[in-house]
Amino acid sequence: MPPLPTAAHFDYLVVGGGSGGIASARRAAEFGVKVCLIESSRLGGTCVNVGCVPKKLMWNAANLTEELEDARDYGVQATIQGPIDWAGLVTKRDAYVEKLNGIYQRNLDSSGVEVIRGRAVVAGRGAVVVEGRRYTADHLLLAPGGAPTLPAIPGAELAITSDGFFELKTRPTSVLVVGAGYIAVEMAQILAALGTATTLACRGQTVLRSFDSLISEAVTAEVEAGGVTLVRGWETASLARTEAGLVATSTTGATLPPVEVVLMAVGRRPATEGLGCQEAGVDLDAGGHVLVDALQNTSVEGVYALGDVAGNALLTPVAIAAGRRLAHRLFHGEEGLALDYSNIPSVVFSHPPIGSIGLTEREAVLQHGEEQVTVYQTKFTPLYHALTTRKQQTVMKLVCLGETQRVVGLHMLGRGCDEMLQGFGVAVKMGATKADFDNCVAIHPTSSEELVTLRHPRS
Repeated sequence: MPPLPTAAHFDYLVVGGGSGGIASARRAAEFGVKVCLIESSRLGGTCVNVGCVPKKLMWNAANLTEELEDARDYGVQATIQGPIDWAGLVTKRDAYVEKLNGIYQRNLDSSGVEVIRGRAVVAGRGAVVVEGRRYTADHLLLAPGGAPTLPAIPGAELAITSDGFFELKTRPTSVLVVGAGYIAVEMAQILAALGTATTLACRGQTVLRSFDSLISEAVTAEVEAGGVTLVRGWETASLARTEAGLVATSTTGATLPPVEVVLMAVGRRPATEGLGCQEAGVDLDAGGHVLVDALQNTSVEGVYALGDVAGNALLTPVAIAAGRRLAHRLFHGEEGLALDYSNIPSVVFSHPPIGSIGLTEREAVLQHGEEQVTVYQTKFTPLYHALTTRKQQTVMKLVCLGETQRVVGLHMLGRGCDEMLQGFGVAVKMGATKADFDNCVAIHPTSSEELVTLRHPRS
């Protein structure tokens, strides 16, 4: 067949209307270049549609149910009238997400970015095909994101993923969540707080095992304290539907009680299948992620990738920051500008939330030697819980390095830790030392004051 004629040519063509793609496209348009963005689904990507935003709204609802219990201990005559109105909550949540979709479209329009609807396939350097039409560009950005996966086991099709969680129109009476990462923890605790009988099955003895051990152990305890049944040492071999519900069987032959819903939170895959990367010479790693250098360059000149598809720090603000920097480098003459992927703060919306930045204690010891690492940590019950029957602990750890005691890791779990981390993240990014923390006058009474009043290193 003869090659397709070119429908249009652009300075910058972005594949993917998620956070990173939109941020890069709009920033490039500010510099007066001709930009096109291609998206086959809803604008905003995972974060807006089936991730951060709707998840945080569900977390808010779950948090309110917990605090209604606490209110009575403060003398506030608060009562919950029957089960949560799940359908009403979902309707409002989805309406808000739809509103955000429209805002993204209007922002792209106001920035002068042309939006093409359809699935793009890379067709060589600086070229893509969308619904049978060929488009070219001087620079091509691949930012199609990723998607959750199901394990290759019999009956996997009976389970839902985190995407499916946001499709539940009624509250399930019972759920089995499989996984030990942040998505599994967040969704299990949300469901339990909202009244669903929830089981969380994980392969190890604790959840969030990639986090600092203090955090992993503390959040595991809070998962169980919050009413989630934790099954340790579990690896799913199969799922089956019975008259009583869905039954999971492990690799040892053990089974769990039947449930209404099984939610698999066991990993994500980059959206490179069918994208045409390999045919165009764009190198992928064994997991299907697009290989990039520090400047987001792929193996093909003029083709770039960022966000979940590139597999490095899968966080919305990371994709946004990388996308904007790429636009500055390509179209504003800022050569060498790139995102520094070190010391990226991250939060898990567990109950209570987690805030973390930098090296875990184990990582610091492995990289620098035990004699160079000093650790300060604390565990306490925050003042909020002084009057409540329900108790949640706060734990905090500073990992410091060398004679200067530079803070190379800060890890905490507790009420408000999600909001605390942004400011402390700036300090760590700037290279603050333990002395810098000590020299900051504490704000009392707060939990965050503990981080600037730690005196004795852990023995």
